[in-house]
Amino acid sequence: MTDAAKDAMVHLVARLVPQAGKADDLLQAVLAILPQVRSEPGCIAYLAHASRDESGVIVMIETWADQAALDSHATAPAFSGLAARFADLLAAPPSLERLQRIG
Repeated sequence: MTDAAKDAMVHLVARLVPQAGKADDLLQAVLAILPQVRSEPGCIAYLAHASRDESGVIVMIETWADQAALDSHATAPAFSGLAARFADLLAAPPSLERLQRIG
């Protein structure tokens, strides 16, 4: 992989905090979209993690080939279907942090 391709990659950490009583629903909704998202063009990694510190909180660690791939993901059926349920599932909007690898 070239340095330019590595520089174009977008790493993303997304933190999803469920509403009270919605942790299981959120977990199932996230697990349901994993196979579809992982097959999207430009998806290098799409990994769901459960917080060890806050019960029910899901942290997504993602790597996308470039910003265009991440932008496409945001409008793809799997994620847009989940996002349509955020008002019912989440206590607050997802916390998103885009990262660039430095080492």
